[in-house]
Amino acid sequence: MTVIILANCPAGLRGFLTRWLLEISPGVFLGSPTARIRDLLWDEVRQYSDKGRALLVHQTDTEQGFTFRTHHHAWHPTDHEGLTLLHRPAPRTTPPETSRPPQPPKKNWSKAAQRRKYGRR
Repeated sequence: MTVIILANCPAGLRGFLTRWLLEISPGVFLGSPTARIRDLLWDEVRQYSDKGRALLVHQTDTEQGFTFRTHHHAWHPTDHEGLTLLHRPAPRTTPPETSRPPQPPKKNWSKAAQRRKYGRR
């Protein structure tokens, strides 16, 4: 089984893939081509995807039974003790706009906290 997922790719590439695979959702293609055809399709995807992203999942003879290939994707396959996992990069943090560190919230500032404090209901 082969799955190809496209994002931000030209419509012509999607049309090309429908010759070999079934589009089960926009940008998600599923099928069982031979290994040679799968590799040729992946070469076409990489060549014509422009600035879009692509992910290929296919069967292999490993513990997991499948492997990944990515193109212009933020997540990259990495080997971890014999398992192929997708490594997600750490999120980018933006510096705060103010130079002051954030202040902790004031204690007992809500009405519910005041009721608990003074025993009122």
